Amino acid sequence: MDITEIIDTDFETFDRGTPVSKLRGAFESSGEKALVITDADGLVGVVTRRAVLSSHEKGTQKAQSVVRNVPTIDRHEDVRETARLMIAGDTRLLPVVDGDELVAVVRADDLLTHVHPYLSVLDVDDVATTAVVSVTPDTSLGAAIATFRDERIEHLPVVSEDSDEAVGIISLFDVLAFVTRELTRSQGGSPDGDDTDGAGTDRGGYGAREGESADLLSLPVRNVMVETLGTTMLDESLDAALETMFDFGASSSVVVDDDGSLAGIVTKTDLLESLTWTDDDQLHVQVFGADIVDNITDEYLATQIESVTRKYSGMRLLEAKVHFKEHKERLRGMSLIYVRVRLYTDKGLFVGTGEGYGGKHAFSLALNTVERQILEGKTYGKSMKPKETDELEKIYGWWLSK
Repeated sequence: MDITEIIDTDFETFDRGTPVSKLRGAFESSGEKALVITDADGLVGVVTRRAVLSSHEKGTQKAQSVVRNVPTIDRHEDVRETARLMIAGDTRLLPVVDGDELVAVVRADDLLTHVHPYLSVLDVDDVATTAVVSVTPDTSLGAAIATFRDERIEHLPVVSEDSDEAVGIISLFDVLAFVTRELTRSQGGSPDGDDTDGAGTDRGGYGAREGESADLLSLPVRNVMVETLGTTMLDESLDAALETMFDFGASSSVVVDDDGSLAGIVTKTDLLESLTWTDDDQLHVQVFGADIVDNITDEYLATQIESVTRKYSGMRLLEAKVHFKEHKERLRGMSLIYVRVRLYTDKGLFVGTGEGYGGKHAFSLALNTVERQILEGKTYGKSMKPKETDELEKIYGWWLSK
């Protein structure tokens, strides 16, 4: 199954010299999660909504200050590979090229809509995160931002102060949009009078009071959280969970038990990851961000992971995911690399992170953390039950190769 039917040839592009303030306005008016940036030579990259909102650049700064490279694909790319590249590139929009010419884009929502009927073979329980971090309505926005940063997540369920009942959800985007909007309103626009909402109205220059940002971050989460909650349950099918997300215009859904208590969270990213699964008999390591590290192969990662897990004969390793992310900091020409390793086993989910100069160093630190957790029996989720052969054939992607 390829993406031919879901590419969009009628899409908007922005020049690399476009002011960041205009990009903010474009995001507000279009609802897009990423915008394509070009110049006279063609494709430059994309700018994400998150990058624009979290940028500390003034509104007069240009798009080139927040643009980044993402993978490109051709119009006949396979759905599974497209999903993998979206996750690896941390983007929900991929440029489609014909040779060196930009001809279209493909969006994550369109891809998920395309495969929607096939998601019924999986349950929420197969992909959801069940060891989920949460906040309460009285948690401050500053504390929520710290949690997003420390846990490296983008969604936080909100639970009642008195129980584990899910009463809302807050996203990193919600917080950034709220703070940016309120600061812009207080400041009266950008210094040159360029209206940040893209309407072209002159609202004057900066004039915010001292401490305005600190005051905003002290506000409780209840001021920003979404209370109209689209929830799902662990035994629901993934196609039903996706329908809930679409119905509520959300990128995630809170997973609840029969009594409404928090049981986990499932995101569109989880659904995209499920499209990349295979039925290979050998250990399958899903690697995201591999393009930023040299001399590291899937075979190397699998060998290192299996060398750790085979020490524990009572545990069956079912799947492994390794995420690489590059920081700007460098030492002797080597970049600081962040690595997250997730091991799915019949004894539970084990998660370890590490930072080091060079991919192999960072990976070894993350794997050491995982090994300590295995030794201590500290899991981040319930056991993943081994599935029968016919069920594995049904789940691990055969329908996407039709």
